[in-house]
Amino acid sequence: MSIFVDNNTRLLVQGITGNEGQFHTRQCVAYGTKVVAGVTPGKGGQKMDDIPVFNTVKEAVAKAGANCSMIFVPPPFAADAIMEAVDAGVDLVVAITEGIPIMDMIKIKNFMSGKKTHLIGPNCPGIISPGKCKIGIMPAKIHTPGGPIGVVSRSGTLTYEVVNQLSLRGIGQTTCVGIGGDPVNGTNFIDCLEAFQNDTETKGIVMVGEIGGNAEEAASEFIVKNVKKPVIGFIAGLTAPAGRRMGHAGAIISGKSGTAQSKIETMKKSGIHVCDSLGSFGDLCVKVFKFK
Repeated sequence: MSIFVDNNTRLLVQGITGNEGQFHTRQCVAYGTKVVAGVTPGKGGQKMDDIPVFNTVKEAVAKAGANCSMIFVPPPFAADAIMEAVDAGVDLVVAITEGIPIMDMIKIKNFMSGKKTHLIGPNCPGIISPGKCKIGIMPAKIHTPGGPIGVVSRSGTLTYEVVNQLSLRGIGQTTCVGIGGDPVNGTNFIDCLEAFQNDTETKGIVMVGEIGGNAEEAASEFIVKNVKKPVIGFIAGLTAPAGRRMGHAGAIISGKSGTAQSKIETMKKSGIHVCDSLGSFGDLCVKVFKFK
């Protein structure tokens, strides 16, 4: 099985006629994702390759049967695009866009309250269920179908690194989710951990965190109480100085809060197998995940 996406996912792309939207849509199609529609206001009736373009998400849902949206809309307009998709009732929105203002994300979170749509991102690489569906900007070739490991990460590039190390050692993945590193986002660690725990084909979990916030500490507490599968963790930013942002808007240490060391200590106390050096990550996975 997989979480959030599978062979039945029917994707629409908001911002499909832009350069980034076109490029990554074609990559998703090449992987086998069912991209059924695009949305660009004012360009309805056109096509991007063989994919029909609509003016609104509601129209794309009604006429193309889309149940998921990928957002490639510039930051000033991305909030409206996300809320349009939520209003249209799609099951999942994957927001790739970077630089969405925090106040816009707070507005989105309030708008989504009580609605069925699940949001991944923003400022994330997306989600892939190897061999089934790719929604995002991740390099497809490093992923290996067949499980049994689920991956969730705040960092896009570190997701690629740990997945590549898994694949090089013959360890496949059920689903890999990049949740993004903004201070306010949709899906969090706990959402993914719960889904992986309930997925019968996922036998182990990789969780990649970074400095800033308390998401990893909250996830560690959840793991102690609810996760029965082995978890390997890694925290980026061990040498990052306080008060300086490390890449993501949420990756910043404030006083004694959000340091890599404090997160590592909490994870170890929670029974998570913490990798201290990224270079040895694959070796630790082979040791901990004693299954193929």
